[in-house]
Amino acid sequence: MTRRLKVIAGFLLVCRLVSGQGTEPGPQPKTTREDVTEGQRIFGTQCSYCHGPKGEGGQGAVLAVPRLSHAPDDQALFRIIREGISGTRMPASALTTGQVWQVAAFVRTLGRVEGSKSSGDQQRGHQIFVTKGGCAKCHTIAGHGGAIGPDLTDIGDRREAAALRTSLLEPSASVPLDFLQVRVVTKDGHTFTGVRINEDAFSIQFRDLSNQFHSLWKNELTGIVKEPKRSIMPSYQSILTAAELDDVVAYLESLQGRP
Repeated sequence: MTRRLKVIAGFLLVCRLVSGQGTEPGPQPKTTREDVTEGQRIFGTQCSYCHGPKGEGGQGAVLAVPRLSHAPDDQALFRIIREGISGTRMPASALTTGQVWQVAAFVRTLGRVEGSKSSGDQQRGHQIFVTKGGCAKCHTIAGHGGAIGPDLTDIGDRREAAALRTSLLEPSASVPLDFLQVRVVTKDGHTFTGVRINEDAFSIQFRDLSNQFHSLWKNELTGIVKEPKRSIMPSYQSILTAAELDDVVAYLESLQGRP
């Protein structure tokens, strides 16, 4: 290693040590009620957008469970909060060591709250998912299915039964950020509706309701309407019976991202 590289490496190490990043968490301090309250405040401002205010999940994983798959102990939970999880939407934080422990303490309290559970049959729910529900046309599970909607491979690890039921009955109540619905009109009079994949100043790419990919130049269009509060997914209120809804929710709960 050249002298210049050694200097750079040493500088980066000092920066990590000063910021507390990359260091071992050390022994967990004794947690007070005030620590949990402060952890709840920090969680509400920095974590609840993805994980839900009560850890019920959403964009991020469900935290209101007795055991977290990525954090079986407090040391692991500390590292995840501080360093994030590579390859996922979970970023590293800029919190101090004390604040990380406070958030960890609050997260652990979420696991003591028993989430709602479906009384349905997951085997029947799987059949309804791929047949009457038509869900596999839009959603991918373990690499199989459509690409219009969110990947559901680990949805049961990210959302509890009540949230899953709401998504089926009121899909527009919580539209994922990466699935913006757009409606475009071309100069020759054709209208397309779909989910935006990418957009820049000159073009837009989207997948329509038949799962077909489109890439159009904006100078070919007369209008682009973005509908962030509208989902292309239909409500299943009148499509499925109450028992069938229970079954589908039970099936979705079973999807934990593991074989």
